[in-house]
Amino acid sequence: MENFRKVRTSEEEMPLPFPDLSPDVVEMKVKEGSKIRNLMNFAMAQMELKGSRQIIFSGCGRAVTKTITCVEIMKRKLGGLHQVTKVRYKTVLEVWENQDLLPDSPAQNLTVHKNVPSICILLSRDPLDPNQTGYQPPEPQHGHGEAGEDALGSSAKGLKRTLPPPREELLPKKLQVQVPDSPRGSGTTAGQLD
Repeated sequence: MENFRKVRTSEEEMPLPFPDLSPDVVEMKVKEGSKIRNLMNFAMAQMELKGSRQIIFSGCGRAVTKTITCVEIMKRKLGGLHQVTKVRYKTVLEVWENQDLLPDSPAQNLTVHKNVPSICILLSRDPLDPNQTGYQPPEPQHGHGEAGEDALGSSAKGLKRTLPPPREELLPKKLQVQVPDSPRGSGTTAGQLD
C-alpha cells in the first residue's frame, strides 16, 4: 500500500433510525475534522432561537467520540432533554490510486469497502417512548443550595469538593521548618530532625 494514495472517501447514505421524527428535526453530521465550537453554536441556535423540538447528532468512525461530546454538552446546557441512542455499522468506500505507474500504463485504482461503527443520537424536548432500545430519560433536576451544590453534595460543575485549608499540626514534625534566631541574620533555615 505504500505506492497508493487515498484520493476519495464516501459514506453510504442510510436513513435515520428513528421513526416518527418531527418535521423540524435538525441533523448534525459530525465529521472527524469538525470543530465542536462550530457544531455547538449552530445546534444551540437551532434549539434556542429557532425553537426546534428535536435534534440528531450523527457520526461514524473517528467522529463517534466527538459526536458523543456534542450531545453531552447540549444536554448540560439545555437540560431536560430525552435521548435515544442507536449504534450501527456504516459502509465507507475508499478509492486509492497507484502512484508507481509507468508513463504509458492505465491508471490503477483500488476500492476498499470498510464497515465502520456509526452512532445516531436523538435529543428531544418532547417525551419519547421509554420502552425503545437506547432510551435515556432527562437527568433529574435537583434543588441547588447556596453554594451551587445539589442534594447529593456535588457541585453543579462536577464532583469537585473543596479541601480544608492546610493546618500546621497536620504536618509531621520532621517536615516543619524553623528559622533559628541568629545574631548575624544569616537567614538560613534548618529542618528539625527529631
